[in-house]
Amino acid sequence: MLQTIVEISLKILAAPLLIWQGLHVRKHALILPEPTGHRSGITVNHSNNAILRLLIVGDSAAAGVGENTQDTALLGQLVAGLSEHFTVEWNLIARAGATTAATTKLLRDTRAKPYDAVVVSLGVNDVTRQIPLQKWLNQTTIFLDLLTIKFAARRIYTVNLPPLGTFPVLPQPLRWIIGLRVKRFDAAMEKHQANRCEITRLSIDLKLDLTLLASDKYHPGPTLYALWAKKITKAILGDFLQDSDSKWQAD
Repeated sequence: MLQTIVEISLKILAAPLLIWQGLHVRKHALILPEPTGHRSGITVNHSNNAILRLLIVGDSAAAGVGENTQDTALLGQLVAGLSEHFTVEWNLIARAGATTAATTKLLRDTRAKPYDAVVVSLGVNDVTRQIPLQKWLNQTTIFLDLLTIKFAARRIYTVNLPPLGTFPVLPQPLRWIIGLRVKRFDAAMEKHQANRCEITRLSIDLKLDLTLLASDKYHPGPTLYALWAKKITKAILGDFLQDSDSKWQAD
């Protein structure tokens, strides 16, 4: 509650400056393109007939912004790790700048197809575009229900919001206020997802190591994508290779 009061008070007092800083950042930010490469396919594991149906969905980080090709982005590194254990049928549905509501609309317009594992990257654009917290939580519920009902998602893997309050590309005091907002939203989302048994929420700690970021000092770089993919791969293997009552039983 105190954090919310401080955040609101600072936004009111510094409103003209914050508006100017936000416009300045958007005008002068280094805009990186989405990487080239296929967004769907099948990577065959000739020693294992089990097929893992994988969907990566969300924003620019899900799309791999910061890398030149999908091979070194989240998609490519995740498929590379998982294909050592499964034949992976994969799809990427992601757009730079996407909010939770926009991604939900995109999925509603997408043909229904069942997935075993769904990897989600969303929230940063909701925070920076000033979507109210409760509205974001409600939109997330709709989004997650869509994944589990329309796309029959068996497991959903989410990740914590990045610590934007430490990113020097954002000027002060805008950086500090966004940092407060990120912490508040992230804590609320962690609590919001805690009671959904189909969700595994992962945590990645940058530890102020900004060398893990791309050239725009905002999106993930290859090492961070690799770390993220490694964590997701470990979680997926833990969920599916240990399931002795299904086709996922390991040899």
